[in-house]
Amino acid sequence: MTTPDHPSPASPPPAPAVKERVYRSPLGLVGGSLLLLLVLWLGFDALFKGHGRTPWLALAGMILIVPLVLAFTLRPAVFAGEDRLRVRNPFRVITLPWGEIAGLRSGYSNEVLAKSGAKYQLWAVPVSLRARKKAVRRQQRAAADAARGTARGGRGGALAPSGLGFGGFSVRGPEAGPARAESDQIMADLGEILERRGQTESAQGEITVRWAYEVAAPAVAGAVLLAILLAVG
Repeated sequence: MTTPDHPSPASPPPAPAVKERVYRSPLGLVGGSLLLLLVLWLGFDALFKGHGRTPWLALAGMILIVPLVLAFTLRPAVFAGEDRLRVRNPFRVITLPWGEIAGLRSGYSNEVLAKSGAKYQLWAVPVSLRARKKAVRRQQRAAADAARGTARGGRGGALAPSGLGFGGFSVRGPEAGPARAESDQIMADLGEILERRGQTESAQGEITVRWAYEVAAPAVAGAVLLAILLAVG
């Protein structure tokens, strides 16, 4: 009589793949779309209704301008994965393993600093000085409200930091907004990923830079065609 084999313990399920975070500029997307529609509208109008050299000039202008509009407004994006940071700028795509990143810097522009000494600008995360100043004012108002609430509470009142007593809950209007500017919050998120993943084995490797010839080539062709048409007169 044989005893049945004991079933082997089930292997643990594979860890789910972490979704890549994508950061883009909403204003860049909206502005680029509107500008692209305007260029195409004027260009096709001149192409089909123009006379003489006008259709050719319109065609050359669109071949030059459309790739540039796409490159500087709709194309830029930052992709943050668990092992790599991929920066898609107007004419380059830079892939940086987290282990090769020395740090992130935010001033008048947002940049990623490599351990090799190279620095790459994050076109998709533009700095808004106006939004930064508004965030600072919100923080100052919140600190002042908290100080007033603490002072009133110290005199025996049960007031929340906003000055309204609702059982410890403060009621804040929509003007409060986020504590940080959006671009600064994005840089803080990227910094957290760098701190968490920078030393892991899978986040090591070499930095690669690929030029976007699919964007540069049409723009150069349009510029050459436009120069020839203007020179011929």
